[in-house]
Amino acid sequence: MSNSNVTVCVRFRPLSHKERKGNDDKVCFKKLDSESFVFKDERDEDVIFSFDKVFYDDSEQSDVYNFLAMPIVTDAVNGINGTIITYGQTGAGKTYSMEGPSILHCNELKTGLVQRVVNGLFECLRTSANITTWTVKLSMVEIYLEKVRDLLDLSKDNLQIKESKSQGIFISGATEISIMNGSDALERLSEGIANRAVGETQMNLASSRSHCLYIFSVQHGSTTDERVRAGKIILVDLAGSEKVEKTGAEGRVLDEAKMINKSLSALGNVINALTTAKPNHVPYRDSKLTRILQDSLGGSSRAALLCCCSPSSSNSPESLSTIRFGTRTKLIKILHKLIPTEVDSAKKHTPYCGDQDDLPDGTLSKAGSSQSEASDPSLDSGDHDGLRERLLSKLRLSLKEEEVDLLEELFVQEGIIFDPNTMVLDIDSACHDAASRQIISLVQAVEELTETVQELTDENETLKHQLEVVQEIAARAQCAATDRSGGLLFGFVPAAVLRLIGFMPD
Repeated sequence: MSNSNVTVCVRFRPLSHKERKGNDDKVCFKKLDSESFVFKDERDEDVIFSFDKVFYDDSEQSDVYNFLAMPIVTDAVNGINGTIITYGQTGAGKTYSMEGPSILHCNELKTGLVQRVVNGLFECLRTSANITTWTVKLSMVEIYLEKVRDLLDLSKDNLQIKESKSQGIFISGATEISIMNGSDALERLSEGIANRAVGETQMNLASSRSHCLYIFSVQHGSTTDERVRAGKIILVDLAGSEKVEKTGAEGRVLDEAKMINKSLSALGNVINALTTAKPNHVPYRDSKLTRILQDSLGGSSRAALLCCCSPSSSNSPESLSTIRFGTRTKLIKILHKLIPTEVDSAKKHTPYCGDQDDLPDGTLSKAGSSQSEASDPSLDSGDHDGLRERLLSKLRLSLKEEEVDLLEELFVQEGIIFDPNTMVLDIDSACHDAASRQIISLVQAVEELTETVQELTDENETLKHQLEVVQEIAARAQCAATDRSGGLLFGFVPAAVLRLIGFMPD
């Protein structure tokens, strides 16, 4: 295990034709070196920002991959999960950095992170002397209007996010397809990208209207021990933050923008909580995005953030906000943890087993021997599984499917039933969630008490004011009674007021 900060880099794209035409090539920063630059803040004062790496407008796609992604690919093969996130204003170059101009048809210089990660992953597996067999699987989902949609199977448009001891945070029911090589992966990725929600705004003709996640899971057997190592790489192409006055969003596009900004705001709140000296509660559950990224930001994964910025002075407020987000994220400490999966040597993991002529070099066992299909370890718990199924079946008779799924997740976390995908009860997660729920309920109770106190204070002030008015009228009435006759008194003071102070005139 080892600790480190999140790797944070900034990338300035070249000026667009529209920006050059409107601002005469004016840029909002001054280059210092490969790690630092000067940027003017709101008060027009020069501020120096430093990051792990700064990619200026003359940088190549390969520069970003070699510095930011290659170490994460290597670690994933060695059993350490990794996440790469692109963040920034809409039209700042996030999707270009991630996919290039096209996932399939672009020259090598413009190839994005996704293609390079795929190629790097297979290269590491093929060239490692200790790796005998492997499998690589791909999932692809998007978060659109706060629903998790499967981009490889559009019929799955509301996937649930779950948590287990062995898998951590995962998307239940997401399609997983085995990929044999780089070209096979890109074909599948192209299919998923074609299903992604995009729309036109005044700042971007093909603006991403959702957060997109590319998930690569790798498992491999080794000659050095009897374990199967599993690693995961998640590439996250965030939708860009938007200002309506600049994008001209309206109708459904406006609704999309609101949800995008809301989830990005939730991400910012999580970052703020993680970088607070003694955080009491980290609001991972405030959005689907932060829940999925819980392990990446606060767990045991290696994480990297690429802050994409427009260099134009017309976008300097948005670029400054992105840069400050990166500065804050840099403070997060993450524990890198290797999680090997133990298996019986007789059931050691094997890859796709088909006709060898159809497979690429290095996909089958390097030893060329026949091995049995992998099977993950599981509890010998037929009774538990039967009880689990009977319980869930009865719940389905009176509840909706999504409600049963939520209850199932809660039962697993609390240790009431077993998750068939886990070896042990998820006690740590249950304790953490129980503590989080308790904190949330206490916060809500305090807020309710505060509101009640305020209401009582306001009511008390009103009563005090009414009492002062009545006392003043009573005093005036008493003075009038001293100087005048009783008839004049009752003629001077309204009958309704006299009743309030105890007088009952005929």
